[in-house]
Amino acid sequence: MAVIEQTVALSADSVERIQDELRARAIDGWLLYNFHGANPVASNLLGLPAMTRRYAVLIPATGVPVALTHRIEQHPWTGWAGERRVYLSWRELETELVEMLGGLRSVAVEYSPGGAVPYVDLVPAGAVEMIRAAGVEPCSSAELVSTFYARWSAEGEASHRRAAVVVKETAHAAFGRVAETVRAGDRITEWELRSWIRGELERRGLRVGADTIVAVNANAANPHYAPTADASAEVRPGDLVLIDLWGKESDASIYADQTWMGYVGDSVPDRIASIWAALRDARDAAVDLVAARCAAGEPVAGCEVDDAARDVLSQRGYAEYFIHRTGHSIDRELHGSGPNIDNLETRDTRELIPGVGFSIEPGIYIPGDLGFRTEINMFMAPGGPEVTTPEPQREIFALFGV
Repeated sequence: MAVIEQTVALSADSVERIQDELRARAIDGWLLYNFHGANPVASNLLGLPAMTRRYAVLIPATGVPVALTHRIEQHPWTGWAGERRVYLSWRELETELVEMLGGLRSVAVEYSPGGAVPYVDLVPAGAVEMIRAAGVEPCSSAELVSTFYARWSAEGEASHRRAAVVVKETAHAAFGRVAETVRAGDRITEWELRSWIRGELERRGLRVGADTIVAVNANAANPHYAPTADASAEVRPGDLVLIDLWGKESDASIYADQTWMGYVGDSVPDRIASIWAALRDARDAAVDLVAARCAAGEPVAGCEVDDAARDVLSQRGYAEYFIHRTGHSIDRELHGSGPNIDNLETRDTRELIPGVGFSIEPGIYIPGDLGFRTEINMFMAPGGPEVTTPEPQREIFALFGV
């Protein structure tokens, strides 16, 4: 049987800030329910690894937090400063949960009505049923997750900015490698370039989660294309090359995630340049909306930013080829738990609050022909939104013209 040595790490200061937010939102408490690490929000806020038995932590809007834990897993809770209740049987779990929630009208939980935002739909339906059976109305903790889980720390931001430089410079170096190899008449495949990029990211300090998509021509029309050693296109003159790459320094760091595009030739053909221009303008429209709203002191939601990019591509005649959301939350996870830039796959109405980060990455994917994507990252800094990707791409690189 595994022994879990780590002790809980939710600070008194964090509890106080959460309680202030709960009162401001007129929510009676936040219930962090977890089993086998299925709820990473609970795991990381509490500083605990996955455990083999169910637990529930109630942070009330006022009063002392309460932890309900299984008798067999008591050691991880040694550092718990609040009230602790212990259960053994499922009957005791249900009874204690009802008592914990007694007197509350509503409780926030990692639950999304209708599964609207899957990234915060982490608590099983059975647990939601138990909450309702206790006479308490569950509400989504989505905004609380943005505020207390998805926000970047100062060191997280610094790590992201360092990673952003490495990712950008590695992408540019990869294009240089393509140009040099193809000009010399030598062979290079998507897989070989992918392997080189992964090695370079790790060599330069991005040792966690570093990976890349390298795709040429029609392969790039598959947003999640992945070359393999056995099935990989050779990069040749006249090819359009997409490089999507990402990584971070350590488990506690923040990812950088970017996509860049090059054309293997002296100049970019007019059709390719025209499609790219529509994509770039859609990306910039999304950035401009965030900047304008913040400058005016007005809130902006992820779904609205998605609409801004999508509207441009609709006006240019490419709406049917934009088949994913405009961007995703970025935090310690590549696809984080904060607001997504999405009004297509989901309707993410969460506000882009100071401290959160996300990608802006519209794409145009023409099956059997060509695929395009541009991806930059943004951070909602205290002084206003910032693009953290160094020197975002304005035109497709003509690789023989560099």
